[in-house]
Amino acid sequence: MAYNILVVDDSLPMRAVIKKVVKASGFDVGSLYEAANGREALGVLKDSWIDLILTDYNMPDMDGLELLEAIKKDEILKEIPVVMITTEGSQQRIQTFMDKGAAAYVKKPFTPDEIKSKLSQIMGEPEDGQEGFDGGDEEFDF
Repeated sequence: MAYNILVVDDSLPMRAVIKKVVKASGFDVGSLYEAANGREALGVLKDSWIDLILTDYNMPDMDGLELLEAIKKDEILKEIPVVMITTEGSQQRIQTFMDKGAAAYVKKPFTPDEIKSKLSQIMGEPEDGQEGFDGGDEEFDF
């Protein structure tokens, strides 16, 4: 199943890097959307079907934590997994992300393998070399 992903970062070059790494990871991507801050991201979420959000923390206008809080308050959007992407490694900051409902966090810089593993785990997808369903020898009569 291909997933629509929203990449939120105030740096255009960083959005390009994140998109490139996600594509290079082999994770099953449908469409990639972009936003420069949390406010723009909320606009994209109104108009597009998004399965997963990758957002930077430090952004002007509406940062990643404010975006996460807005998403979790919305009855329709609250089920979309949000992955925080940050250069900050403080355990307190990471705990704040998780307490507010982030599905995970990724510390910059990250590799395609790291991002694929994290996204596959969040979306319940098997990673390479793993079977998604083992039906065994059972027969099903539908």
